[in-house]
Amino acid sequence: MGHFSDRRDFAIAVCKEAGVRAVEYFADRSALVVDQKGAQDWVSEADRNVETFIRQRIAAAWPEDGIFGEEHAATAGKSGFDWVIDPIDGTTNFVNGIPAWTIVLAGVSQGQTQVGVIHDPNVDETYVAIRGGGSTLNGSGMQVASGVALEDGTVAVGYSNRVETRNVLPIVADLVARGAMFHRNASGALSLAYVAAGRLLGYVEEHMNAWDCLAGQLLIAEAGGRIEEQDADKMIRDGGRVIVGTPDVFETLLTIAEGAWTGGPRSGD
Repeated sequence: MGHFSDRRDFAIAVCKEAGVRAVEYFADRSALVVDQKGAQDWVSEADRNVETFIRQRIAAAWPEDGIFGEEHAATAGKSGFDWVIDPIDGTTNFVNGIPAWTIVLAGVSQGQTQVGVIHDPNVDETYVAIRGGGSTLNGSGMQVASGVALEDGTVAVGYSNRVETRNVLPIVADLVARGAMFHRNASGALSLAYVAAGRLLGYVEEHMNAWDCLAGQLLIAEAGGRIEEQDADKMIRDGGRVIVGTPDVFETLLTIAEGAWTGGPRSGD
């Protein structure tokens, strides 16, 4: 844990600084240049410029580290430590004036996420995890919900234009049939942070990119939740499915997801 504490502290500071810049763009959306990358997939100059800022800060502080981000080409590193950036997760919300978006930064080495930070500047909440060191929300310890049955809680369901849209509907239907509530806020990273904080029981999405999920998965694992074991380097290359939950509901969510996704193998199998 101590080996990465400096990078954790750096990540917290950078995400907060990036949040200040993103909020300035959010407050002046009428002047924002927005482009469409695909169906329901948007990118703004705020995304690009905030990522550039984070990259510059990383390059200055950790010049031999690699950098992977959503909006710019990868930068190869020599240290064996890689940073994974989502400058604004929830861009659709961002450009439409919905205050449900986050700054996300994860640090990876040896195929594992070592550091994860999700900063929500809209409500001044900073979720932080370091492998082996637990999870915190604004500096206080954080735990997933305990003893809450699926029918008594809420599960977030992600949607990706990279997979069959019809695969989302059976998950929602199954959750409703089991008495659960379902939730979607168009920011996968924020939903993962909410699982770690005990606000949601789980999150399910057939395909996520590494910058959307690595930090949140570490937050959940360090907060006592369950995640699927995945190679972080492979997730950076290809992305993959994400199923997370409290110990009480994880196996049920796994069954629901695999049934909806035509019985595909578990990640890592």
